[in-house]
Amino acid sequence: MELDSFVYFDGLSAAGDLTMPFPDTVKYCILGISVTLLLLALGMLAWQVFRCCSQKYTTYTRQDTVNNDQLYSDKKLGTARIYSGAPSTRVENVNTEVRRLSCYLSQASLPSSGSVQADGEMKEQANNTKVEGTLRFSIYYDQLQSQLVVTVLQVEGLLEQSPTRILQPFVKLRLMWSNSEEVEVEECTDEEGEGTAPVLWKVLQECRTRIVKGSCNPLFGDQFSCPLLEEKQLHHINLRMEVRDFDKFSRHSVLGEVRVPLGQLNISYPLELQEDLMIPQKDLVGKVLLSLRILPTSQRLEVGLLKVRTARSEISSDAALYARISVQCNQSKLPYQKTSAVARCLVTVFNEVALFSLPEFPLEQCKILVSVYEMRMAKRSPKHLIGQLTVGKEKSSEDKHWSVMMCSVRQPIAKWHGLLI
Repeated sequence: MELDSFVYFDGLSAAGDLTMPFPDTVKYCILGISVTLLLLALGMLAWQVFRCCSQKYTTYTRQDTVNNDQLYSDKKLGTARIYSGAPSTRVENVNTEVRRLSCYLSQASLPSSGSVQADGEMKEQANNTKVEGTLRFSIYYDQLQSQLVVTVLQVEGLLEQSPTRILQPFVKLRLMWSNSEEVEVEECTDEEGEGTAPVLWKVLQECRTRIVKGSCNPLFGDQFSCPLLEEKQLHHINLRMEVRDFDKFSRHSVLGEVRVPLGQLNISYPLELQEDLMIPQKDLVGKVLLSLRILPTSQRLEVGLLKVRTARSEISSDAALYARISVQCNQSKLPYQKTSAVARCLVTVFNEVALFSLPEFPLEQCKILVSVYEMRMAKRSPKHLIGQLTVGKEKSSEDKHWSVMMCSVRQPIAKWHGLLI
């Protein structure tokens, strides 16, 4: 047993001698070279990390130096516009910084909201001042069937609104019945006052032609008919035809319109006419009693829809009205609110209030748009726009109703406004 143990330990020592046959000097040299290479690799790694950090810092400093003047000017303008004369807090500074940086980053790729609105206003002004083109159509009153037949033939000489957008014209027709009842509206803005008749109008029928894409001289050939009991009713009817440019978001721009008083024409036989397009105007189709109240402490605006009066007509028993109220404040569009549906009558009473939280105060610009729609309660049918009204203030002018409201803070002020279409 002792002999076996001696042999085993002797074998281990021999194996250890065979694994390291080099002298101690060579071993120490190899260890020194390994440590030197390790230190060299760590040094190179540290140098690369230092260069990377220094390049990032240099690039950031260079970009910040280039954009410092523009960012600083934007910050001065934004601070002077929003917080003029008021002490600022930390939260306000953070919001201002975020808004400033987001506006700066979006300047290179997207237009700002102010530029978009300015372009829209310029486009609308251009549409109102530059109207070119003619509309060719035919009118005929069929005495046997007691109906008015209108055929839209062609539109010629339209102007392209944008070189990058394809023109998609169509024609919208309205038969307007003039009511002999005179209406007095206490106050109307400049937009409402232009083209407003002293009597109420009623829309007998609405229809539209098909859309012709990519043509400034579109051919239509669409025919429409409207039943009329007596030929003498034509003396109270105006035919209003609007040439519009189609938009998939239903923001159709009006290129021009033609108005034809049927009482001044002999249409007992087919009569073909060609009229020049005119600047679009609006017709008075009702009145709205609107209430406004401003709450500056809580930064809220109350818009109350009290009553809606429309022209006298044969109103269906299942007809109902509802209103959609939207507010645009300081270039910010707030979520719209809708009233409940109320059965339509000569004077429809709502007595409902919509409350809007204003994002900023004081108000440099505020626009209140009230749109009144008709719907059927018994069956599902598409909504029908009755008319719209606009109240508010701009940077250079303000509505009389708005002025009285601002002079009577926290007090509701009610006034009648014209409902236009």
